[in-house]
Amino acid sequence: MQPSIIVHGGAWDIPPDLHQAHQEGTLRAVDAGWAVLVAGGSAMDAVEAAIVVMEDDETFDAGRGAFLNADGQVELDAGCMNGADLQAGAVAGVQFIRNPIRLARAVMERSEHVLLIAQGAQRFAHKMGFPTCDLTDLAVPREFERWQKLLYDRTYSARQSFSHQADTVGCVALDQAGHIAAGTSTGGTPNKMPGRVGDVPIIGSGFYADDEFGGASSTGWGESIAKVLLARLALHLLHQEGDPQVAAQGAIQILSDKANGLGGVVLISPDGQPGWDYNTPCMAYAYRTPETDTPVVGL
Repeated sequence: MQPSIIVHGGAWDIPPDLHQAHQEGTLRAVDAGWAVLVAGGSAMDAVEAAIVVMEDDETFDAGRGAFLNADGQVELDAGCMNGADLQAGAVAGVQFIRNPIRLARAVMERSEHVLLIAQGAQRFAHKMGFPTCDLTDLAVPREFERWQKLLYDRTYSARQSFSHQADTVGCVALDQAGHIAAGTSTGGTPNKMPGRVGDVPIIGSGFYADDEFGGASSTGWGESIAKVLLARLALHLLHQEGDPQVAAQGAIQILSDKANGLGGVVLISPDGQPGWDYNTPCMAYAYRTPETDTPVVGL
């Protein structure tokens, strides 16, 4: 099997002055994942490598650069799934962890659970030897300024943020053994209520992978995405239609029609064909397949 990989860096109205940063960030991510795949690495290793690149890039709302909640804190969510055996792991509301996707994978591989939250996830991270970091390692000056502004904006709503800012990141990969993995990571929505959890760490909503059906990662307004189980929905349509692009478009249409939702989805079919769609003005994405000599980057 020839490898394939696709990443996304958020679906929203990305202003022109941020286009280059988003394109460069997704390109670095897809390159990191592709390097793992062509060296014979697993799809899960490639997904982790790609997402870590974006978590470390303050351009995106994941890891460093994440939005602050209403209390001025960073709460991170992430999840991943291995399509070979349907093993999955996720964390929600974790703080002071640089790369929550790595913690989510540890939940999948080193615990008997699927989802750990808040203090329980923190205790597990400590037990597994994950180093902690300071708030300032995650929260950049841009987000402190945004938080202070939103404190006094009584008209702000979470749905509106996807016309202004939303940079959840994700990746789906197919390895040479024919296995698929998917993962997603986010800092949530700006000024969110402490404890709020969206779609990202929910299996079937923010991510899903099954070697038989493919893999998908979602981005956008989490409350609406969770209502239609967007990632699993896209793979259901892929199984019916056989065309990943048609499946992505159908899933986003249902998101819009049934949940008045905003967002995007990327997916890979069992034979390595990528698909994507979104109903926001932009979605940062990049992919690479054996048919592409270089990565394809889009907004």
